[in-house]
Amino acid sequence: MLSSFDRLLFVRQVGIFQELRDDFLVRLASAMQELSFPPGHTIVTQGEEGRSLFILVSGCVKVHSGDRELAKLEQGKCFGEMSVFDAEPRSASITTLEACECLTLTQQQLYEAIEETSGLAINIIRMLSRRTRDLNEKLDQIGGGR
Repeated sequence: MLSSFDRLLFVRQVGIFQELRDDFLVRLASAMQELSFPPGHTIVTQGEEGRSLFILVSGCVKVHSGDRELAKLEQGKCFGEMSVFDAEPRSASITTLEACECLTLTQQQLYEAIEETSGLAINIIRMLSRRTRDLNEKLDQIGGGR
């Protein structure tokens, strides 16, 4: 379990929270729930309803659709954000490759944070854009660059 100070230091380094005010991050970090998962555990299941954003504190997870691996995520990366915003079922599953620690934010906590600090929304949009570009690049490589 992270101390309040360690949690703040960690959250400050996460891409979607960079360049945000410390007083805001202190409140946000203290509201996050901390969860632990063993290796081989499915944290998020494709098709289920999702109302939480996860931030990987330690460990490694794979993002997959069925048997097809879409990405691997490590410390400081977020997942689960799409369902939080569009209220659609989860688009992929997330399974731990090793023991993992995560922080979570509920949909309501995230929406309240965005209302207070629009910079958070901009950072999330940047993250989603990067992921879309990375996936497009991966698809181009698979398809032979067509």
